[in-house]
Amino acid sequence: MASRLPSPSLRRCLQPLLASAMQPASNIAPLHPPPSPLPSLLPSLLPQPHPTAISVYAQSRSLTSQSIQSRSLPIRARGLARPRPPTSRAFSVGAKINPSRVSLSTVLRAKHSDHWVEYTISRSSSLHDAIDVMITRDLSGLMVVDLDASVNELTRQRGKVLGMISSRDLLRRIHQHSLDEWSLDAVHGELVESFMTPLASLVFARPEETVAKASEVMAHTDRVMLPVISSEGRVEGIVTAKDFLGFGVQAKEKGGKEAYLKDMAGRTGAEQTSMAEPPEYMANAIKEQQQPLFGNFGFAALPHPFKTPTGVAGNARLHGPGDYANDLDLSEDASFFYKDTPSSGVTFAGVADGVGSWRQFGVDPRLFARALMRHCKEVLAGAPGEKKDGTSAHMRPVDVLRMAHEKVIAEDVVGSCTATLMAFDNTSHQVTFSNIGDSGIIVLRHIDSNVAGSLKRDRVTRREERTSDLRVTFVSQQQLREFNHPYQLGWTGKELEKDDKTSLKTHTEACTSSIYVRRGDIIIMATDGLFDNVDIDEIQKICLEWEKDNHFIDEGGDIRARQKRWESGAALTEKSLVGVNVLAEELVRVARERSLETDRDSPFAILAKENDIMWSGGMPDDCTVTVCHVVGTQCETE
Repeated sequence: MASRLPSPSLRRCLQPLLASAMQPASNIAPLHPPPSPLPSLLPSLLPQPHPTAISVYAQSRSLTSQSIQSRSLPIRARGLARPRPPTSRAFSVGAKINPSRVSLSTVLRAKHSDHWVEYTISRSSSLHDAIDVMITRDLSGLMVVDLDASVNELTRQRGKVLGMISSRDLLRRIHQHSLDEWSLDAVHGELVESFMTPLASLVFARPEETVAKASEVMAHTDRVMLPVISSEGRVEGIVTAKDFLGFGVQAKEKGGKEAYLKDMAGRTGAEQTSMAEPPEYMANAIKEQQQPLFGNFGFAALPHPFKTPTGVAGNARLHGPGDYANDLDLSEDASFFYKDTPSSGVTFAGVADGVGSWRQFGVDPRLFARALMRHCKEVLAGAPGEKKDGTSAHMRPVDVLRMAHEKVIAEDVVGSCTATLMAFDNTSHQVTFSNIGDSGIIVLRHIDSNVAGSLKRDRVTRREERTSDLRVTFVSQQQLREFNHPYQLGWTGKELEKDDKTSLKTHTEACTSSIYVRRGDIIIMATDGLFDNVDIDEIQKICLEWEKDNHFIDEGGDIRARQKRWESGAALTEKSLVGVNVLAEELVRVARERSLETDRDSPFAILAKENDIMWSGGMPDDCTVTVCHVVGTQCETE
């Protein structure tokens, strides 16, 4: 992995930029209204953000920077705004609302003036308390506060904000405890602090941002609510989709005879109602759900091209005329693969990317990543001398990550790494993953665009000219403090105080989720050496060519012909098992090739420029790729 910290030469080049970034932001023309001069509004109660983070907030164009990164600026104020008295301002009630012109502060004023409720809960409250508060106050989210801690006059009265819990968090926690067979009393007695989303991981909105912008962020980050945090560090409130829908609606439009006849009459009192049969085009998918799926896994890796046993060169000129590195022992990436007993039907895999900056402190960056992946496998298999209770097949990747991290710390292995773990369950047709940092997972699937509609259709190429409808159906979310500075699991040799400024995180801040997969899907899990150099569209084309070469799909991309082949029993599973390694190797080869190019910008270079950093060409790095091809029959040989 490339250094996560700017090199001295890069810092010298950036000095003019950083100096200008620390000046009041009045001379910056942002794409959306920022807080008034941002640096001048960062009082002593806020930690100083990285200078480039300020510039990123004001000028970024990418979703990562504008919608997520700028919403994760360190906030130590963690205060809650005082309840504001009802405003006398007359809202355009009942009129058509333009979401691109209505600010979130306006929505909150209308919401709070209509009905104010306390939307906080103490860190010492239990899960049962949280359920009671949400139901009695008709809330779907609560800010978790520490009433005994304060950093300024505001938090002395209202409490220091630690994080947030939602109704979705409560349901997930109850479900997990039911799987773990906890008693009902133990579940209800668990403290909310143990499962809240910590403040450092919250995606938030600014009061001056519009309803349209907040809706876009909620859609892109898969959230149903957003805390609204001012530039001074106050939580002004929580906005939800319900708030947006109800804004501008008068009370008389909700109740009374006229409203009932308009909105309710003819919409209640349904009788003799049954569920519709699944649509015909879903028949094959439903039939597949009743049968197990299997994953054929392939693996490939290459080290940084300029690596040698004594170090790594900064560029091709410094590396010299020698051959590029191919010895995997030089790579700072690590990985593991674990298949449990056939009866469990769960396969685990993981990749980790050691942080090269540790080399500056005399620490081998390879050690931590390798130790983490080794312990992940040991946790699943049952470490030597430990009793295996047979529950490993049902362990969540985030739990494996937690236990492995604890073992690495116990061994006192200094270093850090990004990591992604996935579990493929062939019975539930589900992939569960946990990701921390800038490694990740993407899923490719053939769709029937005639059925799926125009939203998923390739609207650039005309239908008669398209040769396939292979689409990217899922991309995991990356986690960055700022550009090229990802979240990491690590150990410095001693416990560190919790601090929003550090990149060292725990399993609680990992992006953990589940996705359903179908027969024929291609799942790619990789370190940033792939995603920084190969655009997702190019990854898609490489996978399509691989499918055609192996006759998994015909030249016209006809998925109906593929379905008929499956039904005839020609699954081509053995060919998939052999070929999936070839696909992984091709992706790694292309990543190496793109990383050495200087005549076109890689995804890394494009994002760097959007974050005010001059970078051209590729991004040489270690690259590790694990590919899973989802098939319908199991190979007789592994």
